[in-house]
Amino acid sequence: MTRGKQKIEAQRRNAERNQKSKGSQIEARAVALKTSCPICKVLLANQNQLGDHYASKHPKETPPSNSG
Repeated sequence: MTRGKQKIEAQRRNAERNQKSKGSQIEARAVALKTSCPICKVLLANQNQLGDHYASKHPKETPPSNSG
């Protein structure tokens, strides 16, 4: 167990370490993923990935147009 100055320094270091993590990966992911599959609601980054998703997961369906 630390005492005195060591304890204060350790608390200061821990406070600095905990402040650095601003934002979350979930928020960043929501910003990056803009397209979603209307059938299964999976989020995708762009229309190209949506086309690939339809080819592999929904081969009998046609992907929606790019105007959305």
